[in-house]
Formats: sequence, structure tokens, C-alpha cells
Amino acid sequence: MQFLVEPLRNYYLTRYPIESLFSFPITPYIQVCQFERGEFIFQEGSYPEYLYYLVEGKAKLYVTHENGKVSLINFLQAPTFMGEIELLNEERISKAIQTVTKVTCLAIPIQAFKEKLLTDATFLRHLCIFLSQKATTISAKYTENQVYPLINRLAAFILVSADHDFYKEKHTEVCEYLGVSYRHLLHVFAKLGEEGTIKKHSRGFLIVDRSRLQQLAK
Repeated sequence: MQFLVEPLRNYYLTRYPIESLFSFPITPYIQVCQFERGEFIFQEGSYPEYLYYLVEGKAKLYVTHENGKVSLINFLQAPTFMGEIELLNEERISKAIQTVTKVTCLAIPIQAFKEKLLTDATFLRHLCIFLSQKATTISAKYTENQVYPLINRLAAFILVSADHDFYKEKHTEVCEYLGVSYRHLLHVFAKLGEEGTIKKHSRGFLIVDRSRLQQLAK
């Protein structure tokens, strides 16, 4: 993680203002930080130092079980909060968040502002709306897994998880996330490759026809 200094800090605070989410002047205390692709924003079992507001880039949320199995839970895209549950519950980070692309965040130090945040009606109202939308999105994902063919769901997954035009998620994690067999997943990948939508790469797949994926994802 790298904290940005002036004038880059001012640039991002001007481009992504969040003063309206709070009833007190928060801007002077916000730090702007960037994470490189593949870097951890939160490690499993760690204590959160900051409440992050993701403004650029994508990250993935996952958990490692006691048997060593890794479950992909969701993809996070701007704008979104990260660390809000731990702020409310006063607990360690139980899940990991790792960047998929280069990520830029607005960071609020938790220890310095926790009491103020938890008594700010304006912030809590926005946080309730955010959590409600988050729960609705997760419910919709599970519903889609039941009613849409895999090729449509996989197209949407590739678009949301790719770093620009490069996709490299692990098949085993994707199978669990989409609720399909490994064989079925490989079959659909092969179909997308045969029609020229994606192209196999040594470390993943290249998106060749983004418009086709977008059409399938709709």
C-alpha cells in the first residue's frame, strides 16, 4: 500500500468527494492510498486500521476454511466501502480482500474516528442503505445461479473479474462461486474459445470480443 501525497491527494479528493456521507468535515482527515494488483487490502484474521472507500479498481472477497479450501464470495467494484462490518462489530477481519486490478481508496483511520462515525446519523444512514443494497446484490447473484444458463453467468463473471482484457481466476474457485461442475465450466470456456470470444493464454484468457461477452451478460 502506498499513501499519496499532495497534489495527488487533492486530485482524488476533488474527483471523488464524499463529504455528503458525513455530518462533520471529514476531508482533512482522509488519506488517499493505492494498492497494486494482487496486493491484500485486508488479510484474514487482521484488525482493520482503516475504513476504506474504494473509488477506482476492483477487488475480490474470499475466505479460507479450516480444511484449506478457498471460497470466493464476491467481487468489489467502485464505489464501495470495505471494513464497514468490522467497524460495526468490533472484530477482526474474518475474510480477505485482495485486489484484482490496481486500486485507489479513500482511507479513514478507524481508531481516531470510530466513536464519531458510530454516532454520526448521516453516515449511519448512508451505511444502512449501502448494506441493504449489498445484501440485495448478493441475493440476486444466488437467484441468477438458479435461472440463467452458465454461459450467461460466466460471461458476466469474466467481465467483472478481468483486469482490463485479461482474465485469470482459478477454475476451482469459479466452479464453487457459480455452482457448477468443473467439467461443465471447461465445456463453456471451450465454447467461448471456439467462437472467438476469448483466447487461451498461458496464465489465463484474453478477452477478444468484449461486446459478445457484454451481450451474453445482459
